[in-house]
Amino acid sequence: MSTINLNNEICNHRSCLENFAMKFTGDTEDANDLVQDTIIKAIRYHKLYREGTNLRGWLYTIMRNTFINDYRRNGRRKSILTVTDDLSAQQLKKSATMNLGEGKFVMDDIHKAMGTLQSEYSVPFLKYFEGYKYHEIAEELNIPIGTVKTRIHVARQLLKLQLKMYAKQVASIY
Repeated sequence: MSTINLNNEICNHRSCLENFAMKFTGDTEDANDLVQDTIIKAIRYHKLYREGTNLRGWLYTIMRNTFINDYRRNGRRKSILTVTDDLSAQQLKKSATMNLGEGKFVMDDIHKAMGTLQSEYSVPFLKYFEGYKYHEIAEELNIPIGTVKTRIHVARQLLKLQLKMYAKQVASIY
């Protein structure tokens, strides 16, 4: 099956995907976002689809995995925040933000540090930072999963060295 035919077939299953997404999310906007993410991933990874197998089942699997990954990611994000009525000085210190000028300098330093990394280290690191799983990065870059983990680790270490001037600030926050 050609790529164009497969893409058309994927888009033809949109209404079934919308119904399935509503069962997961219970919200129309979230369901539409999930369907869109599913279709984008299906088109991106169309080479992994085996012709003659159940396309709708393959799409449902992509949708389920996308929903689970997003749910876990959002769960971690929400677990970091704690809501209390009385705020202590310590809590205010943790939640206070730096002024915009200082934050801009920090971001400039981070961008400079990222710019010094070789692409073989920065690409896997950025993909992992964006929420991709190790196996997804390995498939996309066509390298072994162990190599992905090593490159992400090396990128972290190189960034720590280049950004060590902020280590005290981070330590004082926590």
